[in-house]
Amino acid sequence: MNYNLKLTLLSLTFAVGAEAQQVTFYTPQTVRIQKQAPDTSHEMGLSLVVKAQPEAVKVKVAQRDGKRVYTSDALVVEVDEQTQRVTFSNRKGQRLMAEGDMAFTTISDGPDKGRYRVRQGFALDPDEPIYGLGMLQNGKMNQRGEKRKMMQSNLEDYAHFFQSIKGYGIYWDNYSPTDIRDDGRQVVLESQVGTRVDYYFMYGGGDKATQRRGMADGVIRQMRLLTGHVPMLPLWTYGFHQSRERYKSSKELLEVVDTYRKTGVPLDGIIQDWQYWGNNYLWNAMEFLSEDFSDYRQMIDHVHEAQAHLSVSIWAAFGPHTKPYRQLEERGLLYSFETWPQSGLPFWPPRMDYPSGVRVYDPYSAEARSIYWQNLRRLKDAGVDAWWMDSTDPDHHSYKESDLDEVKPVTDPATGRDMQGTYRSVRNAFPLCTVEGVYEQQRRDYPDRRVFILTRSYFAGQQRTGANTWSGDVSSSWDNFRKQVPLCLNYTLTANPNVNTDIGGFFANAYNRRNGDNSATRNPLFQELYVRWMQFGLFCPMMRSHGTEVWREIYHYGQPGDPVYDALLGAIKMRYQLLPYIYSQSWQVCQNDDSFMRALVMDFPEDEKVWDQAHEFMFGPSLLVAPVVQALFTPETANQTNELSGWDATKKSLFQEGFRADWSAPKTYDVYLPAGADWYDYWTGRRLAGGQTVKADAPLAHSPLYVRAGSIVPLCTKEVSHADVADWQSLDICVYPGRDADFTLYEDEGDGYGYERGQRSTIRLHWNDRARRLTIGSRQGSYPGMLADRRFRVNVVGGKSQTLDYGGKAVNVKL
Repeated sequence: MNYNLKLTLLSLTFAVGAEAQQVTFYTPQTVRIQKQAPDTSHEMGLSLVVKAQPEAVKVKVAQRDGKRVYTSDALVVEVDEQTQRVTFSNRKGQRLMAEGDMAFTTISDGPDKGRYRVRQGFALDPDEPIYGLGMLQNGKMNQRGEKRKMMQSNLEDYAHFFQSIKGYGIYWDNYSPTDIRDDGRQVVLESQVGTRVDYYFMYGGGDKATQRRGMADGVIRQMRLLTGHVPMLPLWTYGFHQSRERYKSSKELLEVVDTYRKTGVPLDGIIQDWQYWGNNYLWNAMEFLSEDFSDYRQMIDHVHEAQAHLSVSIWAAFGPHTKPYRQLEERGLLYSFETWPQSGLPFWPPRMDYPSGVRVYDPYSAEARSIYWQNLRRLKDAGVDAWWMDSTDPDHHSYKESDLDEVKPVTDPATGRDMQGTYRSVRNAFPLCTVEGVYEQQRRDYPDRRVFILTRSYFAGQQRTGANTWSGDVSSSWDNFRKQVPLCLNYTLTANPNVNTDIGGFFANAYNRRNGDNSATRNPLFQELYVRWMQFGLFCPMMRSHGTEVWREIYHYGQPGDPVYDALLGAIKMRYQLLPYIYSQSWQVCQNDDSFMRALVMDFPEDEKVWDQAHEFMFGPSLLVAPVVQALFTPETANQTNELSGWDATKKSLFQEGFRADWSAPKTYDVYLPAGADWYDYWTGRRLAGGQTVKADAPLAHSPLYVRAGSIVPLCTKEVSHADVADWQSLDICVYPGRDADFTLYEDEGDGYGYERGQRSTIRLHWNDRARRLTIGSRQGSYPGMLADRRFRVNVVGGKSQTLDYGGKAVNVKL
């Protein structure tokens, strides 16, 4: 028996034993599986993450051999009617994944009584790598073998999502703390509370829109179709950002901006960390209440006059003397668990005889999010450009399981109705809810400027909020630096493209001669680490230098002509050269569900040598980045701290008195060039075959960088102080021959949402390798202030160059 169904009208449900199973196709590549527990009286029925509704998918349904078989244009889903186990295959009959064990365990006491612990296994091949999960500080690319409790924290966050080398992904739609256990036979997810198994299976193949890229891109595309696409971020956010913990006055902050301008170091963002509100009892007042910032309006004006932008730190908790605290407390919208800071006094360790009284607000409530935003508007009205949303995990001190027992209103995004749920039931979605509350309300009230949020934590779906997540308060060490690369790549593979780290690491006091004396700026052991981290940050979606105990402004590391200073400056300047390439890629991320930092397995899945490659990646379609993550000029030392012990100033110093580094010594670094392409050394232009490990030159001045043969890379040729598309009047168009190549140069106003209304410009570039001809296509679209006439210098690496004027009409250049 075969028949067709349109699943926008009907999803497929049948009962087996005491449970009901539902199979719903959202697209031909994505299917939702739900298995309802026997008692559904506690069901909340909302999704905080999935925004999509099922499309009209043609599905053939058949009954054979005790199985119900659902077939779309891309997938074959088989459900065993006796065991309920589901098997997924592609249309070629290749099995992708089969379910493993499933169980509902009744919760017998507490506020979640009557609901269930929910467990589902996913049977994998023994040697099948998986990627994603979240931000894990484990240094691994392949996440097989993990056994851990997934609950958001300062240093690690989870998306309840993974994808496989076989081209499929799983999103587990449960927001409670969830155990993951991989015994080599199956990956088991077990959530603390729920009423149903609820997950989405996404296949990365069978979609014509993703055929030009790999299966991992197809999975990411399906995840974004479900949970939301990525908005364009302001152009300035792709420039260089400077901060420290913390600028203690408006004068101190402005000295940094002015010094960067005087020294010619490009800068777009200056970030003010905590305590501008005064003291801990006024924690996160969302006002400049410290007398050291009494002239904050003039400070903000000064930053803008210097063509820079200001971001300020805001938190998910409030001190008892603040306006938001009083408003939220009156409505029962504050949690009671202990959070940061513990003491109202500015001492470390905390004086617990003076508790701060700081409490976390409830972002699951629409009313609480509204109160949060109405208070935050004071800063927006004062001219603050962007938000640094800290502690969006949020912080739990002296964590107890009972912290999760509180019952609060949870607003259903679909209906706007408030329902009651324990904090446990929605715990891991805290980052998403608090960030999305700001994003949605700012877009509504300030539609002329794009929302930009830097935040410490995330959950699935957060890519839709204009947020860039950083990896928490990591300590400054080579070991931690190495871990940030696979962390960023696995984060990207959960469909969230915007990620960054504290360049140099957060806790660096161990490199000082004495506590807080900033001697680490002259310590070669820290200097080398900082330079290499900066060179990695150059190829992250956000390039942001930050940390405590050691100043990070690059003018503290020497002057022009000093190797360390020159290396830091060189990385920043190269960032601005690459902005046309980076901003064009941001359009591909927005429009075509692409990614910035691309694990090599995304582009070279046939090369098994890259399946667990944790320290190289593609940045956009063309650049192979190999950050130097080992000390080459200095001894490598350990700095083992976490988010609490890092504040302990009694740790031993890593300052080696009298040590001098020979920065001019020749150094090499092993780089694997993936098979399936030829590669150009960016620094020398030398062409190399893929599928081999090479010893790349690795001077302090730069890390190894390669360009895929068959690439077009536009570069800004003008020396700039900040990001401005008007500076792209003259561009170098660098062609790396060896294959045909395409690139779309994207431009718009750099801010605002006019691009969503078509106010944007694209110029398609095509290189015909056989004919040695570059076609610069006609300009499509326009926007206010668009450059009408351009000058392009076309450089064919290893060949000729030609300069031409471009007025918007197609032109061919034969070289």
